[in-house]
Amino acid sequence: MRKGFLTFAAVGLLATGSMAACGDDSSSNEAGGDTAKKPKIGVILPDSKSSARWETADRRFLKAAFDAAGVESDIQNAQNDKNAFQTIADQMITSGVTTLMIVNLDSGTGKAVLDKAKSQGVATIDYDRLTLGGSAQYYVSFDNEAVGKLQGEGLVKCLTEKGVKNPTVAYLNGSPTDNNATLFKNGYDSVLKPKFESKEYTKGPDQSVPDWDPAQAATIFEQMLTQTGGKIDGVLSANDGLGNAAISVLKKNKLNGKVPVTGQDADVTGLQNILAGDQCMTVYKAVKKEADAAAELAIAVAKGERKETGQTVKDPESGRDVPSVLLEPKAIDKATVKDVVADGYVDKAKLCTGAYAALCTANGIS
Repeated sequence: MRKGFLTFAAVGLLATGSMAACGDDSSSNEAGGDTAKKPKIGVILPDSKSSARWETADRRFLKAAFDAAGVESDIQNAQNDKNAFQTIADQMITSGVTTLMIVNLDSGTGKAVLDKAKSQGVATIDYDRLTLGGSAQYYVSFDNEAVGKLQGEGLVKCLTEKGVKNPTVAYLNGSPTDNNATLFKNGYDSVLKPKFESKEYTKGPDQSVPDWDPAQAATIFEQMLTQTGGKIDGVLSANDGLGNAAISVLKKNKLNGKVPVTGQDADVTGLQNILAGDQCMTVYKAVKKEADAAAELAIAVAKGERKETGQTVKDPESGRDVPSVLLEPKAIDKATVKDVVADGYVDKAKLCTGAYAALCTANGIS
């Protein structure tokens, strides 16, 4: 992953240029469509089961950004259905969208949609997930290897604080069809592999969870716990949904709070688990910044403008350097849950309900 200056992430600006951005060799029509057309942005979200963020955060922030700019938008959710994903894309292209932004379900489906959009002169953006071998002109996401590194460092910190000697660590990885899951794993492996190799830690079961499905994650983790005779001392879980699935199994075995579990997305359940002591950390990705960055870029290319992002990500399948905007993630533990609330990402009323009210007060959430 080659990165340049994080100017966009820092100040919310992209440079306009007459040349193609960062190695993009597409024509002016491919870059922005017909400049005479009124901008209309189509967005396809992946599902609402793998993470609450897609509906509670991304949809909300993207729509707010488009509305604020006075630009028409059509935001739909494919609900993890590949046929629906392609149908939605076809309908959006037919309806005259000038930019199509997608969160792919897998690279194969994503590539087919991006290629069709490109053939119709529609500008394209990969949002949050890079489509391997795809033709998206831009990619907007977080530094996903950095996300994984924060998870690995968080788990090490939690195990150290608990004083666990030679802990056995299990992996609940994200979906094998999601390139982000590969990047997350690269990140946490960079922290944990040296500990496995030095015998300071013991590598436990290591499995990917199809479609980021929490129900499958619970079944997989229950099998892991049985396989190891209950000897799992830490769980590197790739997101909060998978983490909560592991915690549900740990609760049944009266191990919750004793076995550190990581997460990602800083959703309400994950933050509640952290406040309760059942999850040791999560990774907060300021989705509003990601949505604002993507919306600004989508509107610009819809108008036929070219943008210099100052960053590229190499597509490992095609070898293409994709002009990118990468934002920085932040590790969250019990002491910093309040920062996520203060940022407006989660609603205090939803987080601090019932038994969590006192925990919120105790942890400075006001």
